[in-house]
Amino acid sequence: MNGIIILDKPQDFTSFDAVAVARRICGERKIGHTGTLDPMATGVLPLLLGRAAKAADLLPDTDKAYRAAFRLGERRDTGDVTGAVVEESAAPVSRESLEQALSQFVGEISQVPPMYSAVSVNGKRLYQLARQGLEVDRLARQVRVSKLELLSYDPETREGTLQVACSKGTYIRTLIEDAARAAGSCGTMTALRRTAACGFEEGEALSLDRLRELGERGEIPSVLRPVESLFGDYPAAWVSQAQARRFQNGGSLSMERLRLPRIALPQGQLVRVFAPGQVFLGLGAVDLSRGEIVFRKLFWEPEEQV
Repeated sequence: MNGIIILDKPQDFTSFDAVAVARRICGERKIGHTGTLDPMATGVLPLLLGRAAKAADLLPDTDKAYRAAFRLGERRDTGDVTGAVVEESAAPVSRESLEQALSQFVGEISQVPPMYSAVSVNGKRLYQLARQGLEVDRLARQVRVSKLELLSYDPETREGTLQVACSKGTYIRTLIEDAARAAGSCGTMTALRRTAACGFEEGEALSLDRLRELGERGEIPSVLRPVESLFGDYPAAWVSQAQARRFQNGGSLSMERLRLPRIALPQGQLVRVFAPGQVFLGLGAVDLSRGEIVFRKLFWEPEEQV
């Protein structure tokens, strides 16, 4: 079974838990995912089945979108309500001051990963050190926040919700803590839902219960997305039958002999390669020095006819 399932990950499941359940439902051993969600988080988790699992390290750097709930006046060691309170503040925060603080975190920003994260420092995961009561210095990382909107906020309870669109590697927990500090308080995340990832929206996602129903009826193939749907942002090249055979064997393709978009393609640009009949073969990369599309990854399988 090959393709993509857009799963709506339930709360209190790790991403690994969700993959394990999907393996049993689909009867497919080889399943990966496109980006970890914390157990408390819900929402869009694209699962890569069969040969689609080979796509994980080649995905376009598209924004992910989240809806996050928060509470000001307290900060927790985990950055969310699963942890212990380590700081409190009684300072009032108006909607105006909060929106002004949030505006400072739109665009390219520097962010220090939280201790409760999977980032490695000297070979150790930060969350492993945090569970031992240790805190270590972490290098700040550049991330991009393209949208940060305050959807709701009650100054009395100091609770509200945010809508965020951001680059991969952005920690929403840290974003809330930093914005709360800029507003003169402290803050913690109380809920998180990923509403978009890899170009897929939450309205397209299936619950585990729905996936089970489809599995019992043998209808999983009806909801599988083709692997090439992950790469819609990449330009496409159409090749002849002979060129298709060359590419399948790992050969490079002369750009002069390909049907390519009439735009200047930069060095290293990934390109979708299609055989006659709109058959997706795989991905190549632009090598300007050779004037070729060089082989990167094959998704076509030998039993398929091209």
